[in-house]
Amino acid sequence: MSGAGPSLLFVCMGNICRSPTAEGVMRFLLEREAPTLRVRLDSAGTHSYHLGAAPDARSQAAARKRGIDIAALRARRLEPTDFHAFDRILVMDQRNLDDARAVAPGDAAARLQLFLDYAPQQPIREVPDPYYGEPDDFEQVLDLSLAAARGLLQQLRGLPPA
Repeated sequence: MSGAGPSLLFVCMGNICRSPTAEGVMRFLLEREAPTLRVRLDSAGTHSYHLGAAPDARSQAAARKRGIDIAALRARRLEPTDFHAFDRILVMDQRNLDDARAVAPGDAAARLQLFLDYAPQQPIREVPDPYYGEPDDFEQVLDLSLAAARGLLQQLRGLPPA
């Protein structure tokens, strides 16, 4: 695990919609609200459908509207070594949480949990996959990611939940 500060890995199925959005949102919030807080960020997918691909164009467009650039991110697959390389692995939904658990080595050190655990005020507990949806679905992913990232940032700063 990282010694220079917390390390966070965001995970969804293909690593082209939800997890790169969550990574981009967290990076954006850190730069704006906690520029001195050192946090290592990455994202991955539980499946290898899109290895090396940029985030979905619709995810990029929705993020760009809010001043968040995720274009440089590239899809990769969740690996067993990630469970030692990261402090927290934040998964978008239960299905991918189960898939991530199947990849985890027996001596996994990372805390594995749903990303929306950091947004308890949200009525839903999973970030829905927007891939087959409409533009509003990508906006919802951003809204949920912002809510969870804000809660996570509060925790990383050692502050009580807002």
